[in-house]
Amino acid sequence: QVQLVESGGGLVQAGGSLTLSCTTSGSHFGIGEMSWHREAPGERRELVGSIDRGGKPEYADSVEGRATISRDNARNTMILQMTSLKAEDTAVYYCRANVFREWGMGTYYVWGQGTQVTVSS
Repeated sequence: QVQLVESGGGLVQAGGSLTLSCTTSGSHFGIGEMSWHREAPGERRELVGSIDRGGKPEYADSVEGRATISRDNARNTMILQMTSLKAEDTAVYYCRANVFREWGMGTYYVWGQGTQVTVSS
């Protein structure tokens, strides 16, 4: 079973930047799309951005131009870098991975436990 662990959260001043990491462990038959999501208090979890296995990222409008997602397939890690942080970026940030089962058996999603990001204004 695959596990994901996020790191790098904390308290950041508005206008600052942060880097979050998502590290994968456990046995699997490959990892496809990976993505970052966030959940603010009282809000629904929302997509921040995703990156396919080939390294092509996509971003939500709310972070476009401020976020960069990258991945290292050899290490099965994913990075989220964000700049020009705003108070509304405050949330618990989660990573998710689409994991391949044995050939022909489909895929399943795994979530990390989340890391808190607080942006002070």
